[in-house]
Amino acid sequence: MAGRLAEVPGVVGVMLGGSRARGEHRPGSDWDLGVYYRGELGLAALRALAGPGVEVAGPGGWGPWVNGGAWLRVDGVAVDWILRDLDRVERVWADCREGRYEVGVQAGHPLGFWSPCYAGEVALGRVLADPSGELADLRRRTAVYPEPLRQALTAGAWEAEFLVGAAAKGAAGADTLHVSLCLSRAVGVLVQAVFAEDRRWCLNEKGALAVAETLPAAPAGFGPRVRRLLGAPGETSESLAATVAEARALVGETIAALRNRTG
Repeated sequence: MAGRLAEVPGVVGVMLGGSRARGEHRPGSDWDLGVYYRGELGLAALRALAGPGVEVAGPGGWGPWVNGGAWLRVDGVAVDWILRDLDRVERVWADCREGRYEVGVQAGHPLGFWSPCYAGEVALGRVLADPSGELADLRRRTAVYPEPLRQALTAGAWEAEFLVGAAAKGAAGADTLHVSLCLSRAVGVLVQAVFAEDRRWCLNEKGALAVAETLPAAPAGFGPRVRRLLGAPGETSESLAATVAEARALVGETIAALRNRTG
């Protein structure tokens, strides 16, 4: 399939991504194929390859960051095509090397789409089809985690403190939704920082906490404490305030651990 995708006009190459690329898959895990293209993409050829009854979303069809693609079933197995604009991936990689990143709104990413994901997908993926050698070259370059990006993402942990302060105001009004959203976002920011401190790519929210709690910058009990905070934040102003106080302590410990490791 990767070889046939690489023959579609505009496609530069194909990479295997997700848990199967990392060797972390289960028997029922999807097959994620990153379809890297440049310029005008041959959507008609893609749709012909996908076959009848399969909807293929062109660039932008799934939102600003997950460009588009298709969901297929092949012999009962889920296979996802995920479009990636190679020129944009290169620009994001250049930003990563300079310590710049964005967090964009994207369907399916409740904590936002963190732009370094583009580079991380290449670094952790497996090249399946690469006629020009461009994907192999980019994978080689992304193998080393950029120090400026590590510094930027760990420094960005300040936002977690700000969010906990906002959550405290929501707790005073017994606003469970506001508190829950603030704490979820705060945890997401901390997870990104903990990953970065270990020079490890964080691709999305799925499974990120389970990895983060094993990393050196995570304070003692990080995972269980996060699960307790997010599992039942409370309904009354008193219970919400208690949850926020726990969150404030966890955020403070995590930021202190990050600063100590950074030096």
